[in-house]
Amino acid sequence: MTTVVNYAHRGASGNYPENTMIAFEQAITLGATGIETDVQMTKDGRLVLIHDEKLRRTTGVNALVAETLADEVLQLDAGSWFSPEFKDARIPTLEQLLELAKRTHTIVNIELKNGIVEYPGLERKVIETVQSYRMSDQVIISSFNHYSLIECNRIAPEIPTGILYMEGLYRPWKYAKSVGASALHASRYAVLPEWVAEAAQHDVIYNVFTVNDPAEMKRLMQAGVAGIITDYPERLAAILRGQ
Repeated sequence: MTTVVNYAHRGASGNYPENTMIAFEQAITLGATGIETDVQMTKDGRLVLIHDEKLRRTTGVNALVAETLADEVLQLDAGSWFSPEFKDARIPTLEQLLELAKRTHTIVNIELKNGIVEYPGLERKVIETVQSYRMSDQVIISSFNHYSLIECNRIAPEIPTGILYMEGLYRPWKYAKSVGASALHASRYAVLPEWVAEAAQHDVIYNVFTVNDPAEMKRLMQAGVAGIITDYPERLAAILRGQ
């Protein structure tokens, strides 16, 4: 088995509140070599890390991120929904995660969450933030909005991109090349060893989501995927250590 990048999905979200600094920090402690997160933009243009377009599920506030000012978003309790012990957890900014990742030499997979809410200028703002930290070689940008990835490749072709998709793409490595992406961020249901091998012949890698079963992690590693996105980075870390 080859070594894969151990991407913690929204941080170590199996045991900590997703997309919070404690989830990111603990993921690295647990053996993650990459962090997967979601970026959106507040009403006043700040880049914040949250999966849902609405604040409701993780903070209890029934409002869109896009319609809320950063000062309010960053003060919300983003941990109590998961467990009362995490009541002090907050929604972080992209800058906070990049600072952690730069310090710990961790790869960051930034998913642009602009499939439902458009967030004009999101691509450029994310790229400029990454470039300000000189982390272009430590980041991969992914999205289900493939038009957005084309825009990212136009602005900063040196930052790799990955196309997110669920199922059923025919010869996805060819499509990835047409978009300018170097990675396929595929659902675990859409990965077969022969596809991984053929993609590799076209210099396209697979980063697979969201894989929590150790047996499935081993199957995907044997298939030759480059990265596995998991809620439980400690499980993949144990496999990589040979335990």
